[in-house]
Amino acid sequence: MTAKTRVEAVITVHKYEPSVYEEPAAGPVLSKIHVEESFSGGIEGDGVVEFLQSGNADGTASFVGIERITGSVDGKSGTFLLQDNGTVADNIVSGDWFVVPGSGTGELTGLRGTGGFRANLGEGAQVWLEYWFEG
Repeated sequence: MTAKTRVEAVITVHKYEPSVYEEPAAGPVLSKIHVEESFSGGIEGDGVVEFLQSGNADGTASFVGIERITGSVDGKSGTFLLQDNGTVADNIVSGDWFVVPGSGTGELTGLRGTGGFRANLGEGAQVWLEYWFEG
């Protein structure tokens, strides 16, 4: 069994650019959201992500995304991808993510992990990642 290490970090959003790509007469609106953010804590660095989101008239939403993080995890530097899925409900954004297998570079080659995030809508997210290395 591979030992897992947990790190926690805070995300600060620097750019949030939603664009609607389908707005039907009835039913959820479909949007693409470009986000640029930075991480501080056990994950340090910058992230860029594209989300696809279905949004309901009551403010609830469901989304998926893939993010590239350039920086470090516990002091090991490189890049890696996180695949996200989550929801917005009662002005709380929450979800889960995992490290895309094979996406790590530099000292993060072989990085694997799972984690998640939670934030009040429009504020920086509290995030965590339980990670290990393949091999």
